[in-house]
Amino acid sequence: MSAYTNFAEVYDTFMDNVPYEEWAEYLEDVLKQHGIADGLVLELGCGTGSMTEIFASKGYDMIGVDNSEDMLEIALDKRMESGKDILYLLQDMREFELYGTVRAIVSVCDSVNYITDDEELEEVFRLVNNYLDPGGIFVFDFNTEYKYQKILADNVFAEDREECSFIWDNYYDEEEKINEYELSLFVRSEKDSDLYRKYQEVHYQKAYTLEKIKALIEKAGLTFVNAYDAYTKNAPLYTSQRICVVAQECLKK
Repeated sequence: MSAYTNFAEVYDTFMDNVPYEEWAEYLEDVLKQHGIADGLVLELGCGTGSMTEIFASKGYDMIGVDNSEDMLEIALDKRMESGKDILYLLQDMREFELYGTVRAIVSVCDSVNYITDDEELEEVFRLVNNYLDPGGIFVFDFNTEYKYQKILADNVFAEDREECSFIWDNYYDEEEKINEYELSLFVRSEKDSDLYRKYQEVHYQKAYTLEKIKALIEKAGLTFVNAYDAYTKNAPLYTSQRICVVAQECLKK
């Protein structure tokens, strides 16, 4: 599970098409349906803290966990600017530790797909179950196998911005169900606008079926509640590229 390093400084630029506010409204609605309108909430794979900040603005006491020091540095800058009382922890979600339980846990932007081993993902879910209050809610999204097979596949994507550009070479291994993408980043120098620094990173994600996700959730002790097509209330389709899952802690004894 590789951490974002050089990409961290331009991550928000290339993610400006992600409707964080809309997703936050959706997640908040799900939590409120389960009676969670305030209290401690953990975001797993919080990245630069965009969603964490929004949830803090909604009145939740936020904790953000991420395994990239570079991403968290940006999150800390945002916290300093907003003045929000957010606790950030530099931890791998496969072995995260909290000081106590939380009312809910959320995870967005296909963070769970970065866990490329079934047993390790089961352990993530087991930790989630352990750190949720009795009856607590876990809401997360994941990229589907359809997206890796039909949309990303063995394609090349590129985007050119004034301050930075990237080339993304994508490779999907049908047999291993592993998606590899090689990022070449070109970031304009702050000292000389005519110069660009080149960075390269390789990331891996695994394609999981909803059936496999559901099985791992239940194996970890959580209760599967529902699954939806992306951030809607519609049932997942074969052509769904992203699926949102709601799971619940099995009332601790």
